[in-house]
Amino acid sequence: MSSVHSAPPGTRRTRRPRRPRRLGLCDRLFLTVIVGVPLLALLVFVWLPALASLALSFTQWDGLELSGIQWTGLDNYREIFTNYPPFWPAVQHNVIWLLFTALLPTPFGIFLAYQLDRKIRFTRIYQTAIFLPMVLSLAVVGLIWEIIYNPDNGLLNGILNTAAPGHHIDWLGDPDLNLWMVLIAAAWRHTGYIMILYLAGLKGFDPALKEAAALDGANGRQTFLRVVFPALKPVNVIILVVTAMESLRAFDIVYVLGGGVGSKPGMELLSLLITDNIIGESSHIGYGSALAMIMLVISLAAIGTFLVQNFRKEDQ
Repeated sequence: MSSVHSAPPGTRRTRRPRRPRRLGLCDRLFLTVIVGVPLLALLVFVWLPALASLALSFTQWDGLELSGIQWTGLDNYREIFTNYPPFWPAVQHNVIWLLFTALLPTPFGIFLAYQLDRKIRFTRIYQTAIFLPMVLSLAVVGLIWEIIYNPDNGLLNGILNTAAPGHHIDWLGDPDLNLWMVLIAAAWRHTGYIMILYLAGLKGFDPALKEAAALDGANGRQTFLRVVFPALKPVNVIILVVTAMESLRAFDIVYVLGGGVGSKPGMELLSLLITDNIIGESSHIGYGSALAMIMLVISLAAIGTFLVQNFRKEDQ
């Protein structure tokens, strides 16, 4: 008979460590596709065009034959900064776009999110109505506002003629007005975007903090400014970065309301200048690539500086 040996009392049995499971062929193929396809798309559609633009920014090329590429060094950049009249107005308009978006539609979207988070009646209907412009593309938004701004039979001039007959304003043709009209149209869409982003942050906010502030005698405004807003700092950083990116890459709505390639006076933006030089009537690939590199540097400098300062304050 075989004897069964039992472990001495007080001793613990040790389990043998499990060997790591080896990935099969299907697992490796799946991981290769999941990781490789996005990396390949990023390389082909982002990094290669960016590197090509960087190289072409030091050349002069009409985009027809590769043999026509001529190395010019820093001449394109020198010409842009010193002898290209639309450049500095475009930079000024991009700055105006950024300030307008950061000071009006962004705070208004945050205000709407805070109000809708208070469980008022018909909250879902209000959210859908405000967020609806975000579902539409900027090109469609531009077409809608083009109908509103139409100088002959547009809605805005129709209301103006009803209140004061005989008044006729070309909203998109006046260099003193057209940029502000485009900003209003862009703000209509941007407000809903910010509202949804902030509303998502408020859903994860601890309501006990609001109750504690209310017990301390804080009103709604004080609760938001001193409790809610500081606690949602990660969401605030995302909103500011999104606002800066939306302002710097504004193109679609200005392209539609401005009538296509070729910036109208008063509506010059860096994105339009890039498009005008690359696919316009007089194609200057090198010039447009240099403008794209300048826009990239401005974007990285603005967003990078803000993020570095923000994270440095968190570490302190």
